[in-house]
Amino acid sequence: MIYYYALIAILTFALCGWLLSFATRHYSHVDSMWSLFMAITAYVTAIFTYDLSLRAALVITAVTLWALRLSIFLTWRNCGKEDHRYETIRINNEPFFVFKSVYIIFAFQGVLAWLISYPVYSAVSSHTPLQWLDYAGLSLFVIGFYWEVVADWQLMQFRAQPEHDAAVMNHGLWRYSRHPNYFGEALIWWGFALLAATDGNVFIWFSPVLMTFLLLKFSGVYLMEQTIHRRRPGYREYVATTNAFIPGLPKSKRADHD
Repeated sequence: MIYYYALIAILTFALCGWLLSFATRHYSHVDSMWSLFMAITAYVTAIFTYDLSLRAALVITAVTLWALRLSIFLTWRNCGKEDHRYETIRINNEPFFVFKSVYIIFAFQGVLAWLISYPVYSAVSSHTPLQWLDYAGLSLFVIGFYWEVVADWQLMQFRAQPEHDAAVMNHGLWRYSRHPNYFGEALIWWGFALLAATDGNVFIWFSPVLMTFLLLKFSGVYLMEQTIHRRRPGYREYVATTNAFIPGLPKSKRADHD
């Protein structure tokens, strides 16, 4: 029942986001809300769970750190501009998109975030003593968080230089993966699943599988690479030498070692 309370809270927050878009006719702020949806699941679960465990404290801290960092970063990145993805969605769903967006964008992302955050609910509500799976999950979270933060920072520094407007970022973590930030995000959610795995609930594995699928085939790698070739001429060569998701040595370097 607590898990459904979280859904109500998330959809209420999503409605607030839609009301803002109704006034501004912009929709990119839903990106800033995305991680906060998951944090809401953690907080609502904590409110209705008696006698929180050490695992719950660790997970709430981790979710808060991840959610605030990502929300602030995306708010700064999208400030003053509308993501082209939402412009395309708007064009494809006119007329009356301003009303349709309440379920096409805001409710949809809210429900999706609620489903993905199930391991967070499971871990926060658990009272099982900490085991090795928890330490493995926390380690995976730390690695993923570091990977995501560093990748975002490196890309931000690269794009801040005007001469890189049409250039391809292929340094730092981006030398080993075309989307190291997405890889870090996937690790984070596999980490949360491990933190919830001690109770033996098999449904927790749906979350990291779904998140990895979304990052690879829906809103992440696949969508990003549909148009980037037109904006960055050197990207085709980058694709030919660099892994899309899982980090690895550039293909030319691999050949040197064969």
